[in-house]
Formats: sequence, structure tokens, C-alpha cells
Amino acid sequence: MRARKGGLIGSFVALLLGSVVLSVCGILLESGLRASMPPERYAAADAVVASRQQARIPGRSAAPTTPVKQALVERVPVRADVAERIAAVNGVDAVIADIGIPAQVIGPDGMPLSAAGGALSTGHNWSSTKLGPYRLTSGRAPAGGHQVVLDTALARRAKVAAGDTVSLMTGSTPQVFHVAGVVALEGQPSPRRSAVFFSDQLTGQLAARNGSVDALGVLAAPGISTKELSGAVSDALGDPDLTVYTGDDRGTAEFLDVATTGSTLVVLASAVAGNIFLLTVFVVASTMSLALSHRRRETALLRAVGATPRQIRRMVAAEALIVALLGGVLGWPLGVAVVHWIRDRLAGHGIVPPDFQPVIGPLPAVGAVVITVLAACTAALVAGRRATRIRPLEALGEAAVERRKLGRARLITAGMLVLGAVALFVTGLAQRGDFATLAGLANSLVLVMVIAAAVLGPLLSRASMRVLGPLLRMSRVSGQLAAANSTAHPRRLAGAVTPLILAVSFAATVVFAQTTAQHAAEEQLRAGLVADHVLTAPQGAAPEIVEQVRRLDQVEAATGVATSTVVAVGTKEQLLSLSAQGVDPKTLGKTMDLKPREGSLERLDRTTIAISSVASSWLHLDVGDSVRLRLGDGTPLTPKVVAVYERGMGFADITFEHDLLLAHTTSRLEQSVLVRAAAAAHGIAPALAEVAQRYPGTLVQDRLAIDDQLHQQKANAWVNYLIAGLILVYTAVTVVNAQVMNTVARRREFAMLRLIGTTPAQVMRMMRWESLAVVLAGIGIGTLTAIPALALVCLALTGSFWPTVPPLVYLLIAGGTAVLTMTAALVPARLLLLRTGSIAATGSKE
Repeated sequence: MRARKGGLIGSFVALLLGSVVLSVCGILLESGLRASMPPERYAAADAVVASRQQARIPGRSAAPTTPVKQALVERVPVRADVAERIAAVNGVDAVIADIGIPAQVIGPDGMPLSAAGGALSTGHNWSSTKLGPYRLTSGRAPAGGHQVVLDTALARRAKVAAGDTVSLMTGSTPQVFHVAGVVALEGQPSPRRSAVFFSDQLTGQLAARNGSVDALGVLAAPGISTKELSGAVSDALGDPDLTVYTGDDRGTAEFLDVATTGSTLVVLASAVAGNIFLLTVFVVASTMSLALSHRRRETALLRAVGATPRQIRRMVAAEALIVALLGGVLGWPLGVAVVHWIRDRLAGHGIVPPDFQPVIGPLPAVGAVVITVLAACTAALVAGRRATRIRPLEALGEAAVERRKLGRARLITAGMLVLGAVALFVTGLAQRGDFATLAGLANSLVLVMVIAAAVLGPLLSRASMRVLGPLLRMSRVSGQLAAANSTAHPRRLAGAVTPLILAVSFAATVVFAQTTAQHAAEEQLRAGLVADHVLTAPQGAAPEIVEQVRRLDQVEAATGVATSTVVAVGTKEQLLSLSAQGVDPKTLGKTMDLKPREGSLERLDRTTIAISSVASSWLHLDVGDSVRLRLGDGTPLTPKVVAVYERGMGFADITFEHDLLLAHTTSRLEQSVLVRAAAAAHGIAPALAEVAQRYPGTLVQDRLAIDDQLHQQKANAWVNYLIAGLILVYTAVTVVNAQVMNTVARRREFAMLRLIGTTPAQVMRMMRWESLAVVLAGIGIGTLTAIPALALVCLALTGSFWPTVPPLVYLLIAGGTAVLTMTAALVPARLLLLRTGSIAATGSKE
């Protein structure tokens, strides 16, 4: 290792970056599993009983690859009668219910006030102040129907004090309330979410919960520890859907966004980690294999003087172990820095709360180092296997002349991979109506194609030189030398081309699958939205706006659209999160065209649903079938499918009857109101603006904003682009390593060329032609490798074989890999020509 520091740099960089990415995935995974936030309104409660914010399959043990839990995005209520069971537990002093309702405070500018993180205020029952360290700073408790108490931060932003009046929206037009008092939350000068407190009676009337509450706070009797209280309450409940929270976990029960963030991060980290782990093994194995191929003379000499294959493998493994330990340990602090950078981007796309803080624990560090070491040692042993199996004299002969034929085992493996790829593609063509099958086949196909290209690397290199050879030979000296070199060393060319194939094929598949999906969603939204005007509000529109709009003479139809996310149980007992919308079937056809394929949307009611063709494929459902669902608040439902429509990507996977879905959302607000103008109507825009003025924050638009409607799709696209970026960055390490190591290994060759009269300029021109051949071969084969998988993805998304490929994006992928490849080859070549004498180089070691 002391004599080969330069040769180990490539392996070290690959392992370092592998450790960085694995550390990032580990931190995100641990943060998702341990997601919590210090409680505010629940800080004085010794324990909090709340429902799990996850859907699960009861009584089923999890299969290794099948998720049995999915996040529920709406607040899951707790039955109010649970309080009686808790109150009967020894050691419980009091049980206090917390009931939340929408309550937006209208500021002096006539707009709803929000906290620092953008969240609007919420209303709660006055008795719930006992769960937090609240104290009245002025005034008194609310009493009667139009009295409220504000927290100090909210009162300050609203510029009111005890005795003043304030305008409030509770899902309807603003009403004037008397500010009875102002409370302060001890230790929280600026609470995460501002609160408005109503009398208990008024809160119950506004919530209309029918015997359910948000959570139950438990106060312990004197002398009872939190641990004793938690255990006793858990035993008394005996309900797996209820959880007893203590410590900072009480914040998970208080803040809905924290509870749902955990599940999102677990899914994200798991998806990235799986791809990166496979990529780490591939990159490290490729780098070490290339490094060992440049040490064939050394290996041959060791074998000739009596070293056993086992000794050589142990030597290689020991080198890999030391490099992996160094790279793994140094990758951890870099991974922590990357996590904080990613956190800001995740928050910007609404995937995590703005104040989310990752959990930095020791387990991800240990896991990253262990996985890095195992990957390095495994790759080193596999890479050194071929060199240790041949006889010493054969090894010495092979060191001088590159073997041109592929081994029998390699050919058989390549043949099986090619047949497997063909079988996957043909199966996809036969399943063109099954989205779930096509998506799975496409993911498998691109992986099989890349591995097949790597195994067939020398053959593909020779084939590419037959095509590119005439181009190189257009240059009389340098080009002919480049063509001769590339043709004579197909394995070296394959070592340089294979990383490019990996980078281009994976990046093209991920990116262009996403651009195709986004383009299809935008086209469906444009074609399916037949409304003339749309009313929206940043935090949701009041439901009664719909009735106000329908009364206008200029309006033919108005449809309120409620949105949520539901969880469906698939045929293989897996859970799937699906987007959902609630609409009025009587007015749906005049404002929204979902393009029904089967059945009728007019049959929508509280016992039926309509489903998109994509969701129908995932769940294997047709008209007349029933499906098990969990609504956003966990309510079980088994509706019957009455229609299958084609424009689900632009709107929602499942369509419900409007009032059914709206009743099971936390906010009870509309996502938008679609308006169809009456024939020959005049002045509809001013009339709608007049209605919107009654509801502060409501906007009137001529068309639904594409970016707003497809916000979730764009957030998902960013995550996929993040995965593609990580793949590109990591494969770039392999590209650079391959190019640098191949170039440095040609020191003797450059010296011989100089001794026979070739000028440095001619050598550099030769290297430029060779690099051009590598770039064209890598990009060309990588693009061809991605086409079959992209075709299956497009067949699933749009029914055609043609993906949406933005030219600038493709040029960015191809140009980035080209610049990287050329730089990694030409810079070392230039340095070798400038710093190494020709005669000295001819006698240099490997």
C-alpha cells in the first residue's frame, strides 16, 4: 500500500462516497423511525393517548418485502368513551380531552394569519389548556358563544388585546368574536402552531365529532411515575390502534405533520438505500477489478515465487479492509453535512416540516462503516479470483498481451441475461394494460440490461469500434493511433465505457420516466378541466362557498373538490397509499371530464367509488368489485367500484362522493371550487370576486394552476431526481476512476510513443480521439440500454411507446458525462507527458 498510494485513491474515493450516501440514508431512516417534536400544548400532560397515524393489516406478520403500514394523512380521532376506561386506572388523577377545529384569525390586512412555519391557527376547547403550561396574562376564560382566548403570539400578530374584538373563520364566513383573554405558553414565546380557545360547549358544536376527540391527556396522581402511568394505561386500553405517548413523543400526538413525516422518510430512505447499496457494490467491484487488472505482472510474479492464491486473496482483502475503514469513517461527517443540505430541500418541497431536525445517532455511522467494509472486501475477493486461479507462467504471459476472447462462463452468463431481458420485455408487451406489472418489469429490465452490458463489455467495445473506427481514422496520425489502440484493447475500452453505460442508462430511465409522467399528468389536467373559473385558498376554501356560487345567475354548475390520501389493501395483502378526491356526481360532468372507460360516474354515492385505470391495475379491480380502504382518518370502508376512468394522473387515483370524503378530512375545507359559466352569461368574474371577498384569502382564477394542482407530483418528481442525481454523482466516481487509472497505467506506452518520434501534441490528440470514442460508445450504448425499460414505462403511463424526452435534459446528461470522461482522461495524460521522462518511464513499475 505504501508503494501504491496512487492506485488506491480510486478505491478510497468510491468507498468514501458510498459511506456518505449510506450515512445519509441511515440518518433519514432513523429520523423517520424516531420522528418527534417537543410538545407544546401537551407539555403539562404526563401521558397522551392518541390513535396511531398508520394504517395496518390486523393480525398479519410482515413479509420481508411487503410493507404492512402506511401513513394516514388526516387526524385519526379517539373515541370519547375511552376516557372513562383511562380514568378508572389506578394512578390516574385526571383525563382531559383535546378537540381541534379549524379557526383562522383574520389579521388587520384582511388575510388569515399564519405562524412562522406557514401553518394557520387552530381552535381548541378551553379545558385543554390544562394539558399545557398555559397561564392567563390578561382577561379571563371564554364563556358564551362569541368569546375566545388567544395565545400571546397570535394576539400580537392580530394587534388585539383582552377586551377587543377579532374576526375568525371556522369553516364559514368570518364572524366577530370578543377576546375574553390572552394566554401565554410557558417557555414558548413563539409556539409552533398558534391556538385559539373556545368554550367547551362551543367547541363541541363547531366540531360535530359525534363522540370522538383528537387526543386524551392524562395527569398522574401524586407519587406515580410516568413509566408506571404509561404501563398501566396501556394495559387498560389493550387496543393496538391506540398509543400512549410520553416525553418528547407527546409532540408526535400533538403535531400531525410530524407523525406523517416519519413514515415518509422511512419510505424515502429505504428506496434510496436499496438503489445505492446495489450501486455501491457495483462501483466498488468495478474500481477494484480495474485496479487489480493493472497489477497483473505483480500478481504473476508473486505466483511465480510461490505465493498461494489464498495468500494473494488475503493480501487484496487486507488492502480493501484498510481503505474501506478509512473511507467509511471519514464518510460519516460528510454524510451529516449532506443530510442538513437535503433537509432544507425536503422542507422546501413540503416533504418534511420547515422546522424538522434530523436525528443524528451512532447506529447509521456503524451501519455505513460495516456495509462499506463488507462491500469492499467482497468486491476485492471477487475481483482477485481470476488472477489467483491461473498458473504463474500463464499469468506472466497474459500480463503482456490482453486476452481478447470471453470465457465460457462469461458467455453463458451474458446469454442468460440477454434472454432474461428479452423475456421481460416480451412479458411487458403482453401485459400492456397492467400498470403494476409494467412498472415492476421496467425496473427489473433496466438492471438486467446494465448488467448484461457490463458482462458483454469487450464484445460491445469491439462492435462499437467497427462503427466508430472510420470516424477516428479520418485523422491521419492521431486518429489512426486511437483506433488501433481501442481495437487492440477491447477490455480496457470496456472498462472505460461500462461506467458511462451505467450512468446514462440509469439517469435516462429515472429522469425520462418522470418527465413522461409529469407531461401525461399535465395533459390530462388540461384536457379534463372543463370549468371556466376556479376558486382556491392557500389553506383550503370554506365548503359553503359552493352554495354561494351556485346561487349566482351566471353559474351553470359549481363543484367543490375535497382532497385527501387513502390507503387501499391490494390483492396480495399489501398496503398502497392513493390520492383521493371528493366531488358531487350531479355536477361533476359539467366541470371535470375524467374520461370514463367503464361504468358511470353518476352512480357515485356514499357506498361506491370510481377508480383510475392506473389504480385499477395496481389493485386488480374492475367495475362491480369491492375494495378494502382506510380513509385519511383511518375509517374503514369497503365500497364498490362503479366506474374506471383514464385521467387519474391529472386528478386523483380514487374519486369519492364529496360529503363522504370531506367529513373524514382534518380541515373540513375544499381544495378548490370549479365553476362552469351559464350560456351567454355576462359579468361572472365580478360576481365570483364578490363572493370570494366574503371569505378572506380566497382567489378567483380563470384556470386551475397546473403547478398548484400537481404539487404532490412535483414533490415526488424531485425525490426521483434526487435519486437520479445520487446515481449520477456516484457513477461519476467510477467514470473518473476508470479514466484516470487507465490513463496512468499507460505510462510506458506514452514513453514508447515519444521515443519513436511521436510529439506530445500528437499523443494528446490521440487521447482526445480515444476519449471521444469512449464517450460516443458509452452514451450510445447507455441510451440503447435505457430504451426498452422506458418503452415499458411509457406503455404503462400513456399507452404508447414514446417517452417525453426534453432535449436540453438529455444534452445535460450526455454532456455532463462527456465532459467528465474527457477531463478524467486528458488531464492525467497531460501531466504524465509533462512530468515524466520518456526513458525513465519505459523502466517504471506498473
